[in-house]
Amino acid sequence: MYIRRIVLTLCILLLAILPGHAEPLSSSNIPLDSPLYLYLEKLTGMGLITSDIKGLKPFARAEAARLTLEAEQHLREQGEAASPVGRAFVKQLKKQLAREIALRNPEHKAKLFDATPVVSTRLRYVYLDGVARNYNRTAIDPGHQSAFGFIGGDLRPFGPQQVHVTGTEGTPLLENNNGTIHSRGHSGELRVASEGYLSRYVTLFVEPKLLASKDKQHGFIEKGYLTIGRGGLALEAGRDENWFGPGYRGTTTLTNNAQNFDQIKLWSPEPIDVGWLKHYLGDVKYALLVSRFDKTGSGTTARQPYLVGAKLAIKPAAWWEIGANFVRQVDGIGDSIWGGGNNDHSNTIAGLDLRFRIPWLRNTELYGEFSGEDNAGGVWPIVESYVGGIFIPCLTGSCQDDLRFEYFFGSVMLYGDWQFPAGYVYHNMTPGHSQGGAGVQEFYGRYSHWFGVHTNLAFEYFYTERGRSYRMPGQEMESKHSGRISWTVPLVDDLDAQLMYGVEGIRNVNLSAGQHRTNQIMKLELRYRY
Repeated sequence: MYIRRIVLTLCILLLAILPGHAEPLSSSNIPLDSPLYLYLEKLTGMGLITSDIKGLKPFARAEAARLTLEAEQHLREQGEAASPVGRAFVKQLKKQLAREIALRNPEHKAKLFDATPVVSTRLRYVYLDGVARNYNRTAIDPGHQSAFGFIGGDLRPFGPQQVHVTGTEGTPLLENNNGTIHSRGHSGELRVASEGYLSRYVTLFVEPKLLASKDKQHGFIEKGYLTIGRGGLALEAGRDENWFGPGYRGTTTLTNNAQNFDQIKLWSPEPIDVGWLKHYLGDVKYALLVSRFDKTGSGTTARQPYLVGAKLAIKPAAWWEIGANFVRQVDGIGDSIWGGGNNDHSNTIAGLDLRFRIPWLRNTELYGEFSGEDNAGGVWPIVESYVGGIFIPCLTGSCQDDLRFEYFFGSVMLYGDWQFPAGYVYHNMTPGHSQGGAGVQEFYGRYSHWFGVHTNLAFEYFYTERGRSYRMPGQEMESKHSGRISWTVPLVDDLDAQLMYGVEGIRNVNLSAGQHRTNQIMKLELRYRY
């Protein structure tokens, strides 16, 4: 009842404010691990794109086309002084977004019925020598927190108490992969995406996947959805991935770490094109989605919660962006959507994010996300978790080198809840940050060099701790040093190859004293227009 009311109200409001003169386009969404995001990020770092909103992904292909044309216009204005690197990225984006760019022009008419049998293809081989970590753990919640440690006094006047978290890491050294788990040894996967269109108003997208290992082979639909609408208002129904927040390696609320949701989503593929809204707030994008998690427990602990997720992203000026994130598990008649209490079968993660661009410092970006897993008075989220980072898109004058540092801290309550014994888990993996919760912190760094649009060399290092605090008796802090190197090269035309190797050393695996492990992974990918 509450969900239907929210969706209906938002539809009515948006239909009332959307203009009729715009010529936006319905399109499918770009996979979250596509290099197109890196291309757009480089153009932003060169100052050629200023209207991007990073806190809500995936990008629709129509949105990527809009940003590409913005970069092309700025290159045109720069004339002979324009960056050859920027020109190369724009050329490649225009090639891969040819339909969407052509139909941005209102003089080009879309066919009533059209299709692209092969939009993109990815063939992946993985060799894994290692075992995933188990996130099943009990931690000690000390209680007696204030907001940010000093605001509001004793907002949680109870404790200490136990908090349970569950789930699995999935595939070591291969996070944010739509819940795909590669078994030890040799395995592979194949994805092929296809599209169909009804004029410029409706898009059907289907991406089946075949996963094979020595033990089993099975196929399923990785993504499959119907999108009706365009511009500032679209309704998407089916299976797709989501990402709330500006983080690169992860966010606290919603990522593509777990299996894709079967969902209904009302959202704005492009910023809302309304004059008065742009005047007072700037560019605005939003998403409201509804899904349902797995059935867990039995008897009085049986749960099959609905998931309600909401994201609002506002860009008042070219140099900064602010967003609000909200996800809530709801189970039981009479549960509220936005509020909550001890009698509700509900679990909420909510917070804010910020992103700042510093033009005079080669467009360096500072970004951060705060979220709370509990609340005071049904309003203020506390027991905070954080993601924060700095991204230098043009480490050198040529803008061919970039550097990123990102930090993550997951509170004792993150992804665990006494109302839901399984916690915030979908198909046994967290839909939030890949490293889980209950007292986790991680330091992550990435450097990459672009030899050309299709040729990139990247180095990554991350140090992760679980259980530095909130440990139960008998548990020891787990620490992990990890490194990866990836090399992407062109093969022929629109076919690229990427080779990745990763290794990590873990002490006190799963918080068990004296249990040490080394994991290694090798990945080889062939990507066609991916």
